[in-house]
Amino acid sequence: MASESAGQGGDGPGLVIDLSRLASASLATAGGKALNLGRLAAADLPVPPGFCLTTAGYRAAAPPELDAIAARLDGAGLDGTGAGSFDGARSPEETGRYDGGRGLADDDRNHLARQAREAVLAAPVPPGVEAAVRGAYAALGSGQVAVRSSATAEDLPFASFAGQQDSFMDVDGADAVVQAVRRCWASLWTDRAVAYRSTNGISHREVGLAVVVQRMVDATTAGVLFTANPVTGTRTQTVIDASAGPGQAVVSGAVNPDHFVVETASGRILQQPKDQPPTLTGAQLRELTSLGDDAQQLFGAPQDVEWVIDGGGKAWLTQSRPITTLYPLPDDDPLNGRAAPAATDGADTRVYLCGTLLQGLTRPITPMGLSVLGLMRGSNKGPWKYANPGLRMYVELTPIFRNTSGRQALEKMLPLADGRSAAVLPALLEDPRFSVTRPPRRKSGLRGKAAPARKDSKGSEGTQSLGLVLGLIPAMVRALLWPDRELRRAQRYQDRLADQLVLPLPATAARRLQHTEDILATSINKLIQATLPAPSVGYLTLAMARRLLRGIAKPRELEAVLRGLPHNVTTTMDLELWHLAVSLGRDPEGRRAFMELKPRELAARYRAGTLPVPAQSALQAFLTTYGHRAVAEIDLGMPRWSEEPDHILGMVSNYLRVEDPELAPDCQFARAAEHAEARISELVERAGAKSRLRGRLVALCLRRTRQLAGLRELPKFCIVLVLAEMHRQLAEVGAELVKNGTLGAAGDAFFLDFDELRVGLRGADMRGIVAARRRLYDVELRRRRVPRLLLSDGTDVEAAMMAAEAAKPRPASADRLAGTPASAGTATGKVRVVMDPVGAHLEPGEILVAPSTDPGWTPLFMTAGALVMEMGGVISHGAVVAREYGIPAVVGVADATTRLHDGQSITVDGAAGTVTW
Repeated sequence: MASESAGQGGDGPGLVIDLSRLASASLATAGGKALNLGRLAAADLPVPPGFCLTTAGYRAAAPPELDAIAARLDGAGLDGTGAGSFDGARSPEETGRYDGGRGLADDDRNHLARQAREAVLAAPVPPGVEAAVRGAYAALGSGQVAVRSSATAEDLPFASFAGQQDSFMDVDGADAVVQAVRRCWASLWTDRAVAYRSTNGISHREVGLAVVVQRMVDATTAGVLFTANPVTGTRTQTVIDASAGPGQAVVSGAVNPDHFVVETASGRILQQPKDQPPTLTGAQLRELTSLGDDAQQLFGAPQDVEWVIDGGGKAWLTQSRPITTLYPLPDDDPLNGRAAPAATDGADTRVYLCGTLLQGLTRPITPMGLSVLGLMRGSNKGPWKYANPGLRMYVELTPIFRNTSGRQALEKMLPLADGRSAAVLPALLEDPRFSVTRPPRRKSGLRGKAAPARKDSKGSEGTQSLGLVLGLIPAMVRALLWPDRELRRAQRYQDRLADQLVLPLPATAARRLQHTEDILATSINKLIQATLPAPSVGYLTLAMARRLLRGIAKPRELEAVLRGLPHNVTTTMDLELWHLAVSLGRDPEGRRAFMELKPRELAARYRAGTLPVPAQSALQAFLTTYGHRAVAEIDLGMPRWSEEPDHILGMVSNYLRVEDPELAPDCQFARAAEHAEARISELVERAGAKSRLRGRLVALCLRRTRQLAGLRELPKFCIVLVLAEMHRQLAEVGAELVKNGTLGAAGDAFFLDFDELRVGLRGADMRGIVAARRRLYDVELRRRRVPRLLLSDGTDVEAAMMAAEAAKPRPASADRLAGTPASAGTATGKVRVVMDPVGAHLEPGEILVAPSTDPGWTPLFMTAGALVMEMGGVISHGAVVAREYGIPAVVGVADATTRLHDGQSITVDGAAGTVTW
């Protein structure tokens, strides 16, 4: 698209472009590195002079067999057809379907990559391309140059491709430059570059490579700067690594560079080497910080910038690319493509807590799922403010931090919900940015006259919330006085709810969409009123018992009372699944199928109706009752077990491997219940020794706790029932939009909101919006670290504290991890790290190590010897279920899934909160 630069010769127009004229080129023409350098040069930032050999040169030189190799890497046939894009909210790894050739074995992929490299190296450089390179090199003045790869899939907002293709320094002479160009082309097919593209779902057939040739700078000092802190995420800091000599040593990690942290706005140096003279002066640090900030402003996002300083003290920028690993800011609006304004440091900084992590959910939530959660909580109209950075739900805590009572409540409650968040809370409370503020006194105007009422909606919303709470009191009283009657009432409501969700057929797509919105608007408040009072009474009576037993029993002694609770729908489900497995074990044909086939194969046979008859009918009955559940089930977009039963079928296979009767889940549950009853008798006796009345009150409270606390899962169970029906109806709407050509797959409906689906029903093409959101979702699906506490300037509070602690001298503990004690007991066994429960295999007695858990994980608990979780606190779902099942558990264990490995023998002490080996 661009013509050659004047005086740079060559036979092919558009083959070479001067860097100063490259800013208007396309990514497909120049690749990421060259395009960014061109934009820097056009903005008058200091860039070494040079030229770009465009991707037209690579296309002209590519050998014919390269297309077939790329097609095989993409998992496609020679006719160019692949297996299609995956549907719904599952990742390609979870569905096993095609995405960028990830299904290929490493050896097969590397073999194909080697074939591609060898083909490119063996192919001749077309005469016109060679002449263009030689002419441009001569016009540059010859001498030493840097020859650097610039791929079209490189320096992208979601994938940097840093170091995946090759670059060559100190290249001297036209022959050497031509040879270096050929080697750059071949490096597009290195094993690491091919694997990186596959991981990021980028087609090998569509990628191309340009080459940048720049005059070498005789560097005295060089390095890398980040316009945001890449460790903590703080957007108001610039981080600079520097060493003497060329920058490749810093980039490659061959040296230990000097490390500097600078406050971007003021230029104040926050961190620098202490034991030796620093490589950079204060003036140089401020100049580099300013240049980095200019680059960030130019590109509109934090940048990873390579730089050099020459012998005359002039700073040059040799590369700029997005920092792709930063967690998004709370004010970002990624679904609509809007980034937050530049972060500022000071009193307007806000603090957010990740609500989805508290739910045991590390994965992102689909756009429709986020939209529905927003509607359920009132779309930010109430006192709580929410944000969805990284497609996860965060709640703002700043008003609580600025209130004395709020702080006290937070210090009491947060340790119960998430021990790791609670551990960093004291430092945040001491931060002057979040100090307590007094609300301004309201002026009453003229004496004797009331101040005018505020014209906002918070009063009415507060009244509605208060009305909802007050409406629960009569039901709570009924539950306290007549618990059996309340249990029957809750069951009747569950049956009525299922009937109310049914949509009469036939129904148009528009009617289905309206029905979905209607059941959301009408069912949630009624659901809370019907299901929340009883478990609330169960836990209130536990609190009363704890107060009555003050000085008689330690608070942790009451944990045993919650073991083996009756009336817990999730526990009941797990036990029914166990009994299903026991019955299948008696059928030789069914047992053989479940022991030999993988969950995906079993699911295919179940859907086809070809499982052995006892297994087919038993599973159908189970899924009729529980098929609305799912892994990550609070996300409306996630497929339900009735659609994808792979997870459940895998659990049945696991249960069939339990041979020791003592490890049978129903036996373990019965023992837990017996232990709880024994503890109640003991506590009542100890209280009665103080006074007969106290003993009777403790007995009443603990009996009510046993009767009612197990219903704590019922509200969520019913909410998920509503979400499942909404999911089913929206999938039907999606299928209709596929027929109309509005969407590419039925599951795309979950990447739009209700209003956007209406637009689609009117005929608008929504595929472009969906494709962008799916890319964002896939990026977040691969994210390993999610901040539990996030500041509005991007700071991951826990990461910042860990970085500060790491800088302190301290002896390392090589054989111990610590977290929050969650379920007492000690167990020794072999580690099984499970990142996703779907298809997971857990031998009886193995230690389950997971990032977090939600109800979809609980069947694994039935055979686990103990639980270790990276997330959570003593009231998180995994901790509660572990206590109910009587297995030791430690939660909030940082980096457990990376520090521990499959087969490793460890001891979990659930009382001390330690994991040792």
